[in-house]
Amino acid sequence: MEHSSTRAGTNAASTAVFFDVDDTLYDHLAPLREALMQRLHLPGTLPYEEIYHRFRYYSDLLSAEKNLSAVPAPEEVADMRRRRFMLALAEFGIFINEEQAEAAQAAYLDMQFRIKPFPGMVEMIQHLRDRGVIVGLITNGPEEHQMAKIKALQMESYVDQKLFFVSGGVGYAKPDAQLFQYVNKVTGTAPENCYYVGDSWRNDVVGALAAGWTVLWFNHRRAEPESEHKPHSIAENVEQLEAILMKLMV
Repeated sequence: MEHSSTRAGTNAASTAVFFDVDDTLYDHLAPLREALMQRLHLPGTLPYEEIYHRFRYYSDLLSAEKNLSAVPAPEEVADMRRRRFMLALAEFGIFINEEQAEAAQAAYLDMQFRIKPFPGMVEMIQHLRDRGVIVGLITNGPEEHQMAKIKALQMESYVDQKLFFVSGGVGYAKPDAQLFQYVNKVTGTAPENCYYVGDSWRNDVVGALAAGWTVLWFNHRRAEPESEHKPHSIAENVEQLEAILMKLMV
């Protein structure tokens, strides 16, 4: 993915709000739950939100071990995707083999391209842009895969595509502060004028704080903090998030 500050057309004094994608713009749990129920025939009574948290944990952990979010290696990414299913489900007494994990991943992938933004998310982005705020996206993952999800969400209709930053295309991955610094360099913005909205404590809160950005933790799953870091604001739903952002943008 190539970017240039000239093409982005921003400047250091500009106010910018960048959003994470997975479980920030849309419900990332829904495709996982549907994949597990449909492909592995798991009952609907399982604690899917808890399973989701462990699934995300292993996804981030295994990716970080080999820097897969920044430098994707297809065979290793495929192995990570199988292992995260096996490890997460094992914690709940559900033991699957690699073939079952592969099947679950295929269904999960299919479901991810049927996603829709959280209600009110698109309107909030439009309200920010109406106020002259720069709006962009910063997400971890292979570039082609993440861009397919962004397209499924129809984000190109609301956000300048020059402001899509995918770790697999950039070469840095959250929580590495260099990814946020790269965004500042390419867009010509300053850290003190940049806000980041994300759901992941490890990737979004820790990473953006390290880069000197103002952090809004979109904690709609009411997760517990994982360290002593302090986000500047916390929102538990889209309405709260918009209220905080609009107050900050005054």
